[in-house]
Amino acid sequence: MTDERPTEEQAQNDGITARYYETDDERVLEFESDRATAAIAQNVEGYAMLKVRPSADGDELERYYGFDMALDHAGELLGVSPHDLPVPAAAEDMGM
Repeated sequence: MTDERPTEEQAQNDGITARYYETDDERVLEFESDRATAAIAQNVEGYAMLKVRPSADGDELERYYGFDMALDHAGELLGVSPHDLPVPAAAEDMGM
């Protein structure tokens, strides 16, 4: 069985760019605006807690079970409502 998930996908909304990609170890959803960055990461198998970081390679700030809570924290880091964050389709199933 092959994995049909794309290895990289982007989405944009109101000056925020979201980039989803996979590394050998993690699924990463990275957000960037003109003011700040934030990232949500999960192990590549998709069953571990989500890690919120100030950037994809930054230190972990907090862990969450739910994607909604991780998006809320990422929104705080970016200074926007989590509802304004664009989420590429490939990242919609992150969380436990």
